[in-house]
Amino acid sequence: MNTLRRTYATEAGELVAQHSTDDLRRKNLQPVEVYSNGNVKSLPLERRTPVFTPVGIVEAELVTFYKSGKLKRVFPLNGKLSGYWTQEDEGKLADPLAMDTPAGPLCAKVISICFYENGALRSMTLWPGEELTVQTPAGPVKTRIGISFSPEGKIRSIEPAKPTPLQTRIGKITAYDSDAVGINGDLNSLVFDNDGQVVSLCTTLSMLTAHHYSGAEFIFVPECRESLCSESEREIVPMRMLFDEYGVKISLTPDLETAYVDYAEYEISTSPFLPQLDNLSKGLICSV
Repeated sequence: MNTLRRTYATEAGELVAQHSTDDLRRKNLQPVEVYSNGNVKSLPLERRTPVFTPVGIVEAELVTFYKSGKLKRVFPLNGKLSGYWTQEDEGKLADPLAMDTPAGPLCAKVISICFYENGALRSMTLWPGEELTVQTPAGPVKTRIGISFSPEGKIRSIEPAKPTPLQTRIGKITAYDSDAVGINGDLNSLVFDNDGQVVSLCTTLSMLTAHHYSGAEFIFVPECRESLCSESEREIVPMRMLFDEYGVKISLTPDLETAYVDYAEYEISTSPFLPQLDNLSKGLICSV
């Protein structure tokens, strides 16, 4: 299918909009989206094209912009997955992209890179299966799915690729989100503030004990649920913790009310949670 060729002048260069399709990767003719002020919002390209970005020239098949015209997100590939064209097929076309980041030089296959409106790098979304070792304020962390940065150029969040012990305000916790979904790298489970403190994480392998000054004791451990693979099996639900200056908010599941443990009222300790190694014949511990 062919339509009229259209060229758009953008801050990323003169870009030719998609005006043809093929039988495998690009079966649909994707429209150019524009803002109410006439500036381009989303621009699918006719072919992989070198575009100018704040981290250098990147070959792309789709670019998006802010309403101001500033570059927002760059997608090196923009194929349509189907029964005839799989993620594996698309992945074979992906080339590693090297760039300088606030975490130092990084090189990986990416689904997209995103920028703040001022041009600062906001995030990298990694190709499925890609992993990077990222130098974080908590030390080197093997990372999957994505990395995001603050407007000030600090690491904001990453997605640990494996269970990773980290030091937090309340002690050592093994960070890992087994439910992480790689839609984009803007938001990840392990979050830092600009001072390098851990402010949020998920864990399936740590528990928290809170001793109240009155003598009461509360123990928080990850919940478990019926496995999606088998009704007879159970799997651990990641427990989310959010730290602030005064305490820690604990979420056992999305459906349960969160608990808040105040540092001033409780003595808090952490320890490993390994239900799969404890009395296997009795099954997993499923509640606090």
